[in-house]
Amino acid sequence: MFYLDVFLEPNASIPLPDNHEDRGIYIIDGQISVSGKTYETGQMLVFKPGDPISVKALESGARLMLLGGETLNGPRHIWWNFVSSSKEKLEAAKAAWKQADFENGPFKLPPGDDEEFIPI
Repeated sequence: MFYLDVFLEPNASIPLPDNHEDRGIYIIDGQISVSGKTYETGQMLVFKPGDPISVKALESGARLMLLGGETLNGPRHIWWNFVSSSKEKLEAAKAAWKQADFENGPFKLPPGDDEEFIPI
């Protein structure tokens, strides 16, 4: 598995690792070119296994999230902000969030982020 925060100077390029089945790029800021096509801030690109991919920043440079890893097996379930391969784990996460026990429960809030609670 890999997860990279990449800053590319204008016209700089980087290869996407090709030794992972699933690979993607999320464009945080700027514009890039991949295989002659231009992509912009907010776009997510997902690539086929084995395809050699090189990413080039355009004139403004770019900040990217590169990610990938082994293909997950089986279905995924999503509800609100929770994703799991188990419906039972989703239900447990719902119950834990409703309890809002951020000191002892499974969800810990980042330091200084304890003034706002978003209910389910």
